[in-house]
Amino acid sequence: MNIKVITKISLIAAVYASLTIGLAPISYNFVQFRVSEALTVLPFFMPESIWGLFIGCALANIYSGLGIYDIVFGSLASLAAAFLTSKMPSRWLAPLPPVVVNAIVIGFMWSYFSDMPFYLTASYVAIGQIGACYFLGLPLLFFLEKSVLFKRLRGNENA
Repeated sequence: MNIKVITKISLIAAVYASLTIGLAPISYNFVQFRVSEALTVLPFFMPESIWGLFIGCALANIYSGLGIYDIVFGSLASLAAAFLTSKMPSRWLAPLPPVVVNAIVIGFMWSYFSDMPFYLTASYVAIGQIGACYFLGLPLLFFLEKSVLFKRLRGNENA
């Protein structure tokens, strides 16, 4: 791993964590709208961003109400979702893994730690994820795809 890759991972982690923590009132709880989840489309173009999302999520989850469980399982959910995003066959499907994986994992955690049924907590998480990943993430993906600056960041020097 070279310094450019480490820098990209660090930058993505910092942006994810900063957005989540900075927008804490809407980033945590049953109904959460993590603006930072828009970044989960990045592995579609940049597989190295998987680690940045994982680290950023782990840092952000230090401040969640679920403590160590969210730090571990929430971050692992982000890692799995990011990996799956990198394997998606089309950009339209790129936001889907974070929606599904987080709805299941985070929905289960909220159900376990509350008196709410899983179908409800998973639905709440899925709604927030759809908003962040499809309504913010998908336009971000299309914008970045055309961005000369992003092409350079990815290492396409001919951009």
